[in-house]
Amino acid sequence: MNPSTHQAQADPYTLLRTALALFKKKPDELQAAELRQAEIQAANEFTIETRVLKAPEAGAVIISDRELQAAYQEIRDRYEDDESFLSDLEKNHLNKASLEAALYRQCRVNVVMELIASRSPDINEVEIGIYYHLHKEQFNRPELREACHIYMSINPDYPENTREAAFLRLQEVREKLQKKPYKFAEFALQHSECPTALQGGVLGWVPRGKLYPEIDAVLFSIKAGEVSKIVESEIGFHLVLCKQIQKAETLSLQKATPKIRQIMSDRSRRTCQRGWLASLSD
Repeated sequence: MNPSTHQAQADPYTLLRTALALFKKKPDELQAAELRQAEIQAANEFTIETRVLKAPEAGAVIISDRELQAAYQEIRDRYEDDESFLSDLEKNHLNKASLEAALYRQCRVNVVMELIASRSPDINEVEIGIYYHLHKEQFNRPELREACHIYMSINPDYPENTREAAFLRLQEVREKLQKKPYKFAEFALQHSECPTALQGGVLGWVPRGKLYPEIDAVLFSIKAGEVSKIVESEIGFHLVLCKQIQKAETLSLQKATPKIRQIMSDRSRRTCQRGWLASLSD
């Protein structure tokens, strides 16, 4: 169907949902061109949903009061109180009753589309094997290292953070860590100027190339459990701890099967839904 020839106007809820999806902004926050784009897409979605609800499969779909209230409450819980919630509804040309009606409609559409998706064929082992061999690069896991750091900034305006003073302070910490490496988290909390200090300096599991180049080079050159020499990056000095190393690997077909099955199943479900939508009459 050509939307320009016959297009229903979207309700305020669909427009709000579309604006948030497209621009992460509410309709009244959009520029004129953005609003027009959101209105067109919302109208298209509303038209498609109307066709879905006219289909025979929608006839038997019933949404219970419990399901509807759960959907309503999920939105209500995003606000601190009823006043701010109802005020925001009014700004978007909605009220409690119209929101519930829109949610009831959306729940029915979702149930119908899930029903259609359930008709998609099961994914067999042969298909999974073919996918694996054709897309093997997707199952290459890079080497990962669990990293922590202690950071000191360089700031000539503060005597304790001049280049020389910051280096000497961090050198003292490193010397203590040589004797008591198990206290890294404690020293990070005491000395690090990075917000990660509150978590013991933890940077988490990282692949090559994620951190500053100087830190990255050192992290991937030391052993598990080892503390680096002092490293200088563009923001200051660091001590880096490599806690654990997860070697690079290519997942076997057996390990990759759950992920492949999910990928292929999702694709098959979408294909089934698109085919069904295309078959609907206006």
